[in-house]
Amino acid sequence: QDGDLKFPLESVKKLKELMDGNRHTNPRMMVPMASYSPCQEKHLPEEFRPVCKREDAPMIFKRLSLAAEDDLCEICANAACAGCL
Repeated sequence: QDGDLKFPLESVKKLKELMDGNRHTNPRMMVPMASYSPCQEKHLPEEFRPVCKREDAPMIFKRLSLAAEDDLCEICANAACAGCL
C-alpha cells in the first residue's frame, strides 16, 4: 500500500525484481534510479499502469520497491504493508 493505492504483494515483488534488474545491468550503462521508470518495462504488472500516468510515479515505485525489500512485508515489519493487524 502507498497512500490510497493498494497492490498485491506478488505484484510489488515483481516490480522490485524489474527495478533491481535494471539497476544491476552493465555498470557503465547504469541508469540513475531517479530517471528510471518501470513504466517502460513490458513485464510491468498491469495494476501499476495507472500509476505511470501520475507525476509522483517515480516516488511511488521507489517506496513500493523498498517495502518489498527482504520480504519485510511478509513478517509485518514494514508500515507500508497492509493486512498485518
